[in-house]
Amino acid sequence: MKAETPQPEKPRWTIEWVEPFAEHLASQRRLSPYTVRNYRSAVENFGTWLAGGGKAPAWEKLDPRRIRGYLIEAQHRLARRTLHNHVSALRAFFRFWIRRDRLRVNPFAGVTLPKLDRPLPKFLTEKQVRLLLDGPMRLLENGGITPFRAWRDRLLMELLYGGGLRVSELTALNYGHIDLENGVARVTGKGRKERLCPLGNVALACLRKFRSEFAVQTGRDDPVLTVDSGTRRLYPRQAQLLLKRYLALADLPMDISPHKIRHSYATHLLNNGADLRLVQELLGHANLSTTQIYTHVSVGRLQEIYRKAHPRA
Repeated sequence: MKAETPQPEKPRWTIEWVEPFAEHLASQRRLSPYTVRNYRSAVENFGTWLAGGGKAPAWEKLDPRRIRGYLIEAQHRLARRTLHNHVSALRAFFRFWIRRDRLRVNPFAGVTLPKLDRPLPKFLTEKQVRLLLDGPMRLLENGGITPFRAWRDRLLMELLYGGGLRVSELTALNYGHIDLENGVARVTGKGRKERLCPLGNVALACLRKFRSEFAVQTGRDDPVLTVDSGTRRLYPRQAQLLLKRYLALADLPMDISPHKIRHSYATHLLNNGADLRLVQELLGHANLSTTQIYTHVSVGRLQEIYRKAHPRA
C-alpha cells in the first residue's frame, strides 16, 4: 500500500486567528461551506503575504502604506471580482477580532477598489429552454436512457427552471419541503434564509409521476433527486454534469450552467410582465440591485408594448 503523503503542519497563527474566524462564519453567520472556504483562503493568503517569511503576521501593525502595497501587488495576480471578494473577507476578519478586543483598527475599512465590470447575465431563450427540457424524453424514445433516468433528469431540469432554484437548493430538496397541494417548495438559500418557491404546473406534474412510479422512498426526509433508482441523494456536481449532457443533445452552448438556467427563469418572468420586486422575492435576493441586472432583457418587451400602445410611437 502506498504511504500517504503527510500534510504540512499549519502555522500557529492560522490556528489562533483564522480558525476561530472560520468557525464563526460557519456556526454563527451560517455561511455556506464554499463561502467559508473562500474567506479562510483569502485571510490565509493575506497573512502569508504579510508575514513575508516571518513567524507570524503582525495584524495590529498594519498601516495604509502596507495595505496599498498589498492591493497593488494583488491586482497583478487576481481578477477584479476575486480581489473584491478577498477584501470583503479581510474586512470581516478584522471586524471579528475588533469585536473580541484583540484588534483596534480595521485597515480595510474604506479601502477604494477598482470598479467592477458588471457583465450581463447569459441566458437561454424560451425556445431554447423548451428544446433543453425535451431532451430526456427524446432519449427515452430512442432507447438511450432508462425510464427512471429520463423522468429523474426531466424533473431535475423542470424544477431548476420552474422554481428558479440554485443547484444546491435543488439537490437539498426533500419530499417534506414540497407542498403539492399549493404547488410550492420551501427552500433554504444563502445565509440559511428560507423562502417559498412556486414550482409551476409542469414541474408539479412531473414530480407526481416520478414520485408515484419511480421513487423508492418518499418520506418527509427522503431526497427528491437520487442517484439511479436508489436512495442516495444527487449531488450538485452530478446535477451539473447531467445538464451538460442535455445541452450537448440540444446543440446549445456548453457554458450554460444551472445558475444560468436561474438567469433564464428571472429573464423570462420579467419579459412576461412580472414585477421586479416579486422576482427579487422569488430568487431570494437580499438587495433589489442584484435583481436589477436582469432588467436589460426586458427592453425589447417594453419597446414592443410602447409601439403598440403609445399614439406617438
